[in-house]
Amino acid sequence: MTFTIRWPDGAVERCYSPSLVIRDHFAAGADYALADFRARARTALIEASDRVQARYGFPCSRAMGQLDRIEAGCARFATTAGARVRVERFDDPAE
Repeated sequence: MTFTIRWPDGAVERCYSPSLVIRDHFAAGADYALADFRARARTALIEASDRVQARYGFPCSRAMGQLDRIEAGCARFATTAGARVRVERFDDPAE
């Protein structure tokens, strides 16, 4: 599934998760403090990758790549006071 986020500077990014578990960690339309967003993304994407590994025998490289991109994005705003990330929506059939 994909989900769309809005960075503190207004840039929109479409993100990937191999599992709907992302919905257990984020809510559509919610804003998250930068550190909270990063921690939730890390937990969710590692959990999603672990699910892939349990089923197919190998971790999900796309999930880990997405986590790298999210962490790089968070690093860009690390010195921005009050920086927040908005989860705009989930782009999957359940939405």
